[in-house]
Amino acid sequence: MTIIFDDEKEKKNLTELRKQEEEDLVQMIAEAKYGIPPINLSGVTIDNNALRAISESEARELEIAPFKVVGKNIHVAVRSPQPEKLESLKNYFSEHDFIPHFYMASTASLEKAWERYKEMSFASESRMGAVTISGEILKNLMAEIKNIDDIKSAITETEKDKTRTTSHILEIVLAGAIAVNASDIHFEPEENMVRLRFRLDGVLHEVMQLPLAVHKFINSRVKLISGLKITTTAIAQDGRFSVFLNETEINIRSSIMPGAYGESIVLRLLNPKSIRGKLEEAGIEPKLYEVFMEEIRKPNGLILLTGPTGSGKTTTLYSFLQKIYSDEVKIITIEDPIEYHLPGISQTQVEEEKDYTFLNGLRSALRQDPDVIMVGEIRDAETAKTAVESALTGHLVFSTLHTNNAAGVIPRLIDLEVNPKILVSALSLSIAQRLVRKLCNVCKKEKVITDEEMRTIKTIYEKAKNDGKDFINYGVDMNAPLKIYEAVGCDKCNKTGYQGRMGIFEAIKNDKDIEEIIVKNPSEREIKAIQAKQGTLSMREDGIIKTLKGITSLDEVASVVDLNEE
Repeated sequence: MTIIFDDEKEKKNLTELRKQEEEDLVQMIAEAKYGIPPINLSGVTIDNNALRAISESEARELEIAPFKVVGKNIHVAVRSPQPEKLESLKNYFSEHDFIPHFYMASTASLEKAWERYKEMSFASESRMGAVTISGEILKNLMAEIKNIDDIKSAITETEKDKTRTTSHILEIVLAGAIAVNASDIHFEPEENMVRLRFRLDGVLHEVMQLPLAVHKFINSRVKLISGLKITTTAIAQDGRFSVFLNETEINIRSSIMPGAYGESIVLRLLNPKSIRGKLEEAGIEPKLYEVFMEEIRKPNGLILLTGPTGSGKTTTLYSFLQKIYSDEVKIITIEDPIEYHLPGISQTQVEEEKDYTFLNGLRSALRQDPDVIMVGEIRDAETAKTAVESALTGHLVFSTLHTNNAAGVIPRLIDLEVNPKILVSALSLSIAQRLVRKLCNVCKKEKVITDEEMRTIKTIYEKAKNDGKDFINYGVDMNAPLKIYEAVGCDKCNKTGYQGRMGIFEAIKNDKDIEEIIVKNPSEREIKAIQAKQGTLSMREDGIIKTLKGITSLDEVASVVDLNEE
C-alpha cells in the first residue's frame, strides 16, 4: 500500500511543532537564564495604549512588544532579553516616564502583538513619547540663554525639578548650543561623571559635568531621534536629525562611539546661517579678492583649496559657488557628506559602501553636462587625474587637497601621478587658508609687545617689503607706534575673549613663471620664491596685518601658522 502525504498539511504541522518547541524553550530558560518571567501572548489581551509607546517598525526591529499599561507601569515582551538590551530598553521607557517590566516571549507570541498595529488608527506622530525635538521649545529656551553660564543654570534647575523629564536637558543643550553659535556638542563619559563641552570658534569649552544616569537617557534619546539602534553599544554609529527654527532647518549630525566608561556622543550642528556670510566678509584682503573673482569667473580651470580639517575650506568653496551661481550655470557637487543644502545646485553624497566614491561621482557628474563641478576632496591618483582632465575639457572644477600651504599643491598633484605638462594648462589657482578667532571688541585690551614678538613682526615685515609688499597698503603704518591686543573675556564672548572667526589666506596664481617651473617637478621652496613676487600676502603676512589692526591676537595667529618659518 502506498501512503501519500499532504505537503501543505505536513508543512503546517511542522511549523506548529517548531512554534511549540520555541514556546517550550522560552518557558524553560526565561527565569533560569535571564531572571525574568516567560509569557505567551496568545492568551493575553493586547493593550493598544501600550503599543503606542513605540512604533511598529521599531518594535519589530528590536523584537519587543509592549502589551499592557497600568498607570506608569508598562509590561514588555522581549524575544532575546540580553542584559545590555534590557538596560537600553529600560532607559528608553524610563525616558518616556514609564516603569518597564520585562518578560520573555517567542517570535510567534510577539507576532500576535505586532498584528494589532494594523488594527490601530493613529499617525506615527501621535504615538506616546514621540521622538521629536520641538522647534518652538528650542526657540523659547534660546530667548532665555545668552551665554554658557545660562545653559549651566537651566540644566541645574531642570535636574532639581522632578516633574521634568531628562529629555528637557537635551533640549536645553541644543538650544544653548544654537544660541551661543557652537559648532559641536560633546558628551564625554568618564568614571564618575559626564563632561559636557561645546566647540566655540574652533575651541572646546567645558560647560558643566553631568551625572552618569542623565547620560544614559540622553544617549537613548539621541539614538532614537537619529535613527540609530538603541541596543547597539559595541560599535560606532552615525546618524542625523533636524530641528526647525523660524522656518530654518538646522541639520544635526550625530556620532556615537563606545568608550571605557560608556558611549561618547558628538553632535555637529550644521546651521545654514553660518555659510550665508558674504565672501567679502571672510577676511580676504582686497588684492587677493580680485584674484579670486577673476579666476572663479573663468569658464574652465582647476581651483584647489588646502588646509587642515576645520580650516573653513568647505565654507569657502560654498561661497565661491554662491558667487557664480545663476540660472544659466549648471553646478554639481560631490561631497562627503553634504553639509549644507544650496538652492539651485545639484548636490550628491559619497557612499563608499555602495561604491559611490569621489571618482565615480566625478565621472557621473561629467555625464550630466555641468558647467561647474565641486569635488569635496582629491584623495587618490585617479580622482586627481580626472579632475585635471575635466578642467581641460571646458569645466570649472573646485576641490580640496591636504597640504600645509599653497606651494604644496603642485608637488602633491605630481605625487598623485598627474602629468606636469597637463597640469600647466589645467591648474588656475592654489589657495591655502586657516581660521583665526576674532578678538571680542568689548573686552580686548592692548598688550605690551615683548622683544621676541617685536622681532617676529619686524622680520615678517622686512621679508614682505623685500618682495615688494608694503603694509601701508593694507592699513598698517610700520613707522607709527605698533599696537597689538590680547583676549580678556566677558559675558558677551562667553568669557573666551574671542567672538567669531575669520580666514587668513594665501594663494598662488598659475602665471607664466609658475607654468615654466611646473614641468621641472619643483620643490615647495622654489614655488614659494615665485609666490613671493606675485604681490599677494602669505598667510604669515596676512596674520600679522590682522594682528596689528587689532582684529586677532598674535597668539591666535601663531597657533595656526609658523611665524618663524624661513
